[in-house]
Amino acid sequence: MNIVLFGPPGAGKGTQAKYLVKKLNSFQISTGELLREEIYKNSDIGKMITNDMKNGKFVSDEIVNKLIENLVSDPQKKNRLIFDGYPRSLSQAKNLDILLEASNQKIDLILYLKVDKDTVVKRLEKRKIIENRSDDETSTILKRFDTYMNTTEPVLNYYSENPKFKEIDGSLEIDEITRKIDTFINV
Repeated sequence: MNIVLFGPPGAGKGTQAKYLVKKLNSFQISTGELLREEIYKNSDIGKMITNDMKNGKFVSDEIVNKLIENLVSDPQKKNRLIFDGYPRSLSQAKNLDILLEASNQKIDLILYLKVDKDTVVKRLEKRKIIENRSDDETSTILKRFDTYMNTTEPVLNYYSENPKFKEIDGSLEIDEITRKIDTFINV
């Protein structure tokens, strides 16, 4: 089962993706993790990513799509992918369709965690303290939220037409969100 899980920064995508990975014996594809890995390696890509993130921008689709392509084409992960925070733009959504079709796969469920700006700020400020994440400064959070909403609106429109699309109130408690997801995956 391939699942797309998206929503603004701080919506709880990572938490729910980890749950789905365990429940469905799947693989989490987190663009955030992939990007942080490149930053940690201090690669040329990592340096470009750091610069973009500090300015509250999203990393280019070209970089993200290349990192995703390697994972989607892995036969061991076929039909067992949980996309955590990808796609973030319409071109990424269309790229994902192409990558999945090329490897004879499809999206089985699309989950959108809808959260308002105030909830996101509170959650990410808390996460900053717990995880010491440099990308969780309040001014950066606000930029990322606005950028996310502007960039992702076309993705939301694109997917909301799909019968596999489900919107969940991301401001609910974690276990309530998980229960809602369980009703959609029927496992």
